[in-house]
Amino acid sequence: MIKDGHPKFHANPSSPATGIFEVTPSDVSDLPWVTTGISAATPGTVRVTAADGSDSDVVVTPGQVFPLRVTRIWASGTTATGIRGLT
Repeated sequence: MIKDGHPKFHANPSSPATGIFEVTPSDVSDLPWVTTGISAATPGTVRVTAADGSDSDVVVTPGQVFPLRVTRIWASGTTATGIRGLT
């Protein structure tokens, strides 16, 4: 069993991610969790709904984490692929 050196670590919005999930962009469904960041395998645009309800396009670069709390990643307007949500 792997031991966690920080068992009493309390997560907050600026904490490092503790989980990663694959994102399937959708124009009708929200993500299963609000993210603390997103990343993508290819460069491009990602259309998002932020945690405050605003919609916007963000440009992502592969290998970089874009620190943004989002509730939805839209299929329409998203050109990046291999998107991952960090929680």
